[in-house]
Formats: sequence, C-alpha cells, structure tokens
Amino acid sequence: MSKNGGREGELSRRAFLGSSVTATVASMALPSMGLPAIASAEIEQNATRVPSGIDFRSAKPIWPQGREKDMNLFVGFRAAFEFSTEERVRLCVTGSTLYRIYLNGEFFAWGPARGPHNHFRVDTWDITHLLVAAKNMVCIEVAGYNVNSYYVLNQPSFIQAEVATDSAVLASTGESGNRFQARIISERVQKVQRYSFQRAFSEVYRLDPNYADWRERVDAKFVAIPCSSSEVRRLIPRRVPHPTYSRRQPEQIACVGSFEWGGGGPRSLADDRSVPFGAKPSPTLLGYPEQEMTEIPYLELQRTKVIENARVDEPYSWDRPQTLRKGKFTIFDFGTNLTGFIGASVIVRNPTKLYITFDETLTDGDVNFTRLMCVNIIAYTLAPGTYSLESFEPYVLRFLKLMVTDGECGVHKIYLREYATPDVWNADFRSSDNGLNELFAAGRETYRANSVDIFMDTPSRERGGWLCDSSFTAQVAPLLSGHTKVEKGFFENFLLPDRFAHIPDGMLPMCYPAEHYDGGFIPNWSLWFIIQLEQYLMRSGDGEMVEAFRPRILKLLEYFKPFQNDDGLLEKLKGWVFVEWSKSNDYVQDVNYPTNMLYAGALASVGRIYNLPQYTNQSEALKKRIRAQSYDGEFFIDNAVRQGASLTPTRNRTETCQYYAFYFDTASPETHPKLWATLQSEFGPPRRTSGKFPDVAPSNAFMGNVMRLELLSRLGLTEQLAIEAKLYFLPMAELTGTFWENMGNEASMNHAFGSHIVTHLYRDILGLYQVDAVRKSVHVRFTSSPVQMCEGRVPTPEGFISMRWAKVGNTLTYQLDLPAGYNSRIDNIGNFTVEQRHFPHGQINYGYKVEGGYK
Repeated sequence: MSKNGGREGELSRRAFLGSSVTATVASMALPSMGLPAIASAEIEQNATRVPSGIDFRSAKPIWPQGREKDMNLFVGFRAAFEFSTEERVRLCVTGSTLYRIYLNGEFFAWGPARGPHNHFRVDTWDITHLLVAAKNMVCIEVAGYNVNSYYVLNQPSFIQAEVATDSAVLASTGESGNRFQARIISERVQKVQRYSFQRAFSEVYRLDPNYADWRERVDAKFVAIPCSSSEVRRLIPRRVPHPTYSRRQPEQIACVGSFEWGGGGPRSLADDRSVPFGAKPSPTLLGYPEQEMTEIPYLELQRTKVIENARVDEPYSWDRPQTLRKGKFTIFDFGTNLTGFIGASVIVRNPTKLYITFDETLTDGDVNFTRLMCVNIIAYTLAPGTYSLESFEPYVLRFLKLMVTDGECGVHKIYLREYATPDVWNADFRSSDNGLNELFAAGRETYRANSVDIFMDTPSRERGGWLCDSSFTAQVAPLLSGHTKVEKGFFENFLLPDRFAHIPDGMLPMCYPAEHYDGGFIPNWSLWFIIQLEQYLMRSGDGEMVEAFRPRILKLLEYFKPFQNDDGLLEKLKGWVFVEWSKSNDYVQDVNYPTNMLYAGALASVGRIYNLPQYTNQSEALKKRIRAQSYDGEFFIDNAVRQGASLTPTRNRTETCQYYAFYFDTASPETHPKLWATLQSEFGPPRRTSGKFPDVAPSNAFMGNVMRLELLSRLGLTEQLAIEAKLYFLPMAELTGTFWENMGNEASMNHAFGSHIVTHLYRDILGLYQVDAVRKSVHVRFTSSPVQMCEGRVPTPEGFISMRWAKVGNTLTYQLDLPAGYNSRIDNIGNFTVEQRHFPHGQINYGYKVEGGYK
C-alpha cells in the first residue's frame, strides 16, 4: 500500500489538474453520516482544470540579487505605463511571501491567496476602469519573511507581475520591455521579534514624511537596485473571490489616560512568561536572536505603568484629530471584533514615538497586548510631517490604543481596512428571538474573518489552516456564500504536494499551508480530514477531487495499522493526540476511546466514499469493541492503560467522551437510552451551576459543546438547542460580536468553528434542514421551538432559496421560494397544522445596510 503515495499518487494529482473525466464517486448516493448534509455546488464544467489564463506572457519571478532568503526583507516594486487603448487591461500578480498593491497611489489589493509548497496562486484583476488616459503606476510592496510558521510557507522570496492587454504587455517583471524596478523599503525595521509562535514578524517602522512618495508619485525619486530572475514557479488559480477592503471607523472613544515608565516588566524575552515556550528563535523556529533585534517594543511597553485611565465613551469623529503628547494614550472602540489592516492619518509636530496596541477585549479597562501571547503592537518612529499609516499585516481587534512615549502628534481618520470574505451578505436570517438573531450576526462575522482564502482557526494569533476546525466551518460556507470555492482550494492545498516534510510518511499535516520543523502533528486531525472529505463530496459533487485523494487516504490508513492492538483499537499513538481543550486531553494514552470512536467514523467514511466495504466492516467491529471496553454501565470512560499484557480501564470520564460516542454512532439513544436521557437532561449549560456528576469533567467550546448541539439537532430537540445555544454563545456575541476558542476569554475571541451555529439557525430554527444544490432539492423540517416567526435566505448557484413562516397557536403558515428546477420535501415533526400561502408583501425583503445605503 505504500506505493500509493508515490507513482500512483502523483498520477492522481496530475489527473486532478488536467483531466475533465468525472469520477464515478461524484454520482454516489451517499447515506447519511448521522447528521444532515447541507450541500452546495461549484458546478462549473471542468472546474478542476487549471485555467490557461493564469500564464504570464513575459513576467518572470524576480527579487533583489542574492537576497531571496533574507528574513523579513521588505521590497518595493514599481512600474509606470501609458494607457491609451480601448482594450481591457489585466493585472496578474503572484509572489512569496505576501504583497500589498497600490494602483495610481491608492491601496488596491493584498495577497496572494495561500497555496501549497512549490505552488503559487495567481491574482488576476481587470483594472481598466481604474486607469487614466495618461501615465499610470502599479506599485507592489512585498514582505519576504523566510521563516517557518503555521501561517505562510518558508519559501524563497519573489514577485512575478504583469500588466497586459490581449495584444501587448504594458509592464512586467520580465527580462525586457517596460520592467518593474525595485528598492529595499528600509523604513520597515528588518530585525525584530516574531509576531507570535504561529506567525511571522511584527511591525516596527522608522519613517519620514516622504516615505511613501515612491508609490504615490510617478515623478518621485526612485533609486533602483538590481534584481535577478529565478526558476519558473508552478502556478495555480486563486479560486476564491477577492475581498472588498471596506474601511470601518471606531464607534467610540472609550478611554483616555496617562502613563509613565514604571521600571518593571521583563528585562529580556527569555524572562517574559507571556511569550510562549518555543517562541524564541531556534533551529525549529526561525527568527532573529534577541541580541540582534533593532527594537523590541514588546519589552519596552511592558515597562510602562498606567497613572490615569478615564472612561469617556464619546462618539468617534472621523475628522477631529486626537492630540497625543508624551505619556498620554487614547483607547478607541470599534464595537465589534474586526479583522484587517490598521490605518490612521497622523500629523507629527516634533519627533514622535507612536505605539498602536490592540486586543479583542479590555482587561481591567485597558488594552492588554500580551493577553493572546502575540506582539499586538505596531511601533512608529516619526519625523515631523504628515502621514497616512496602514499596517502591512491583518490583525484582529475591537479595541485600539494609541500611546506616545516621546513627542506629540495629532491622529485622525482612524480605520480598519477589513480583510474578510466578501460574499456573505446575500444570505440572511431573522426571527422573533433577538438572541438568535445576534447569534447569526456573530456567526457570520466569525465566518467571514476566517475564510478569506482558506479555512483558518483564528484570524489573529495563527491564521492557520487547521484541520478539524475546518470540518465545522466548511458546513457554513454554502449557506452564507452559496458555493464551496474556499473548501476546494483548502483541499487542493493538501492534494498537490508530493509529500509533507518533517512528519511521518503517510500522515497529513495538522494545519496547512504551514511548516512543521519540530515534527509536530495531530493524528486525530487527519481522521477529521476524512470526515470533512465525505461531507465535501455531498456539498459539492466534486468526485474528481475526492477520487484524486484516494491514494493519499489509503496511505493514511496504512499509517495507522501498526498502532492497532489485538482488539483492533488504536493504541499508543504518536504525536499530539488531541480530543478537546479540556480534561479530555489528559486521558489520551494508552488507548483513547474518543480517538477510536473518531477512527471508526473515518473508516466508515472511507468505505462509503470509495465503495470499500472492508473499511465499513472494520468500523462496525471497532464500535462493538469500544462499547464492550469503554462503557462502564453509566458512562463511557476515556481511556485504558497497558499494564504488562493487560489493558486496564481507568475511571477517567469526561462529558466530551460521551458526545464522541453518540456523534460517531458508537452509541445511540436506542442502544444507550439511559445515558442519552442523562446527557440530555443533566448535562449542558445547567451543569455549570448544578454541580451534578462532578467526576465527569465538563466540555469546552471546542469541540464538546458544538458536538452537543449537533446531537440535539439530530433528534429534533430544537427548543432545547435554541436555549442552550444562547446560554453557551450569546455572552460571546454580546461582548465581541464573534465566537471564541474557549468558554472563557483567555485565548482567541474569534475562532472559526463557532460560526457553525449558523447551520443550526438555518437547519433547526428556520427549518431548511437540507439544502442540496448538487441534486437540487430542499428538505424542510418543522420542529417545536419557542420562536414565533422566522425567515431566511440562502444563496445557491441557481438563485436564492427563501423561506418564511409564522405561528399562531398550533398553526404554522409558511412560504417557500425555490429556484427553477428544485424539488422540496416537508416534514412536520412538530405536529403543527401546516398551511402554505403567499404572504401579502410577496417575496421577503432582505435589504442589508452598507456604507452609502441599502443593497
């Protein structure tokens, strides 16, 4: 079986890129996995082919000579060109690591979308409408990071760009013609601290008022440096829509105050407990050693002490400058946890040191830039003059703090330029329960920040493409965006590499695109990958993608075989065995039963996807063995330990273990009615205060609480689901407008898996139980709930599915509007008197407010 990752696997990957043959898997009528499939399709003929339009005609990959592996090198590229034609003008760009594009002096775009090792996604835009009938200028700032991270890949830096019409190349990074010129942007300090363990470098700048002239004025002085071209890169399409980059201003001035140098704080990064272990540079975590760093704002600001902090809560005024003098600060509140680039206009009266710090919440009334174990600081040293500042990297914040340690400046026009997926606003949900409406808004906000190019875990600390999180987030995509484009690109990243370095052969990375120099991997996450792959097949009908994965999936199962004991259970797995952020993670050896429940679920998925009954049979045998060993007559225990030749069950029991059992069909309300009755009535949010079953460790948000809601959904317990969803998640929505990594605020406060609540609002509250755009069918399920009115809209490739209903007594009146060619099925498990009619105002008005009016 090991050959599947070699020649056979390479042929499958090539077939995926170049073949339009539809695999038979695409037409399989898959049975339910125990939860309803919510399907949408990216149904384009030969959609998996790489379009020829991404080929560059003259552009080559270039970079300043000999510096393609320098860490944190910031380089500017510029080309001017004439526009005097009626032809359309196209701008194509790709590169490594990240770039920001300016067109005629104005911000235009940021990229690229992330791809796998040795593959680079190409951004393409029609820029005709933005050009002037004279000389135009494209400027590209490129950050070449050259460090490992969970966010971007450590690959040699380059840029490849071209401005062209159908008949001519107007400018390019080619070897002849009108070429892009380059300069080192030394204003961004190169030798600085990493932003976090998971991301690359923090931002420190030393600027004078003319720092941006080169990208704003075509006649500005530009001292070009020589560049060299490098090997041809493998190019792949972006696939996902471009953000709109809308700017949001603060809602309020939250606080004003003063500070002084307090003399405290850590003296070095080695002494700083807020920097996670391993965040200092090492052979497995690249970066600059502390003694080489030019500035370390993270240490400097920890030596300040707040003297006064007054809450003001005044409305923010865009044009009114906020004057900041030495030792003063102002905190701004954006009202919602947002993701994007931090910007402001600054007038500097005398040399000034300006720090921008930020966080998702206030801690004791202040911004704690160390809370998330990230460098939530942007540092500016500014000469007198006027500036338009904007961070290069996207960050996450609700609260923004400006501090001046030296000098004086006026700051106005503060904004956050959003970096989020753009196509979520045509979907809508509203009901008579305002709490549920808030959950929808927070779910949408959480989703759009975490799905701009891949499915991420969080847009702040990591921006990593984590498995398992993605399994829950991906279910939201077709409901809000009406397609599976992000998921297709996400899977493509795992498909195209020949192999994954640093982790065992056959294993999949726990997050990707990422580097794992320390050899870290989570075996469980590869099993969640299989679960998601089956769901993706049902959502998209993309049998070609799924078939291309066959060799890689079968090789993954080969990896697990040596860990099977005589009972067929996985024992003493290597790597980071992860069940949940709770006590569950303390009980993962030697035989972890939740992991084996997941393994059984993954085996069953493989059997169904590829029509391999041996894996279905193995799954059933495994479930039977788990029931015999793990169930103690009251609960499922979490683990058993090896004592000589014997496997001894422990008394370790967790709430999450029970949910794994039911989620992956090891147990059911029919096979274990007493346990299910106990879980339904005694567990969940009320147990936090009841104190019942103290020897069963409680679940956390990720992922036990989410799995619990799924189980309530399967049984049609909508009223209980609605109550518990609000108890779990409404406090989060009310505080940040997003959902969190944990039930407490000690970690990320925008975590993608929480957006999964959107599926419950559509599926269980509204009743669009299954939206299948592949087979063009809608399954409606009306259940009992306290909601008296609900309406919603879901986009599909063929148009919108809209539904509205209202209840009076036991009579439910509904209106369902479907695109042409769709069929519907109605299940009335709430035992209502159901009437269908057209509401007086006809189609439901789903207007949503945007800047400048309604759409």
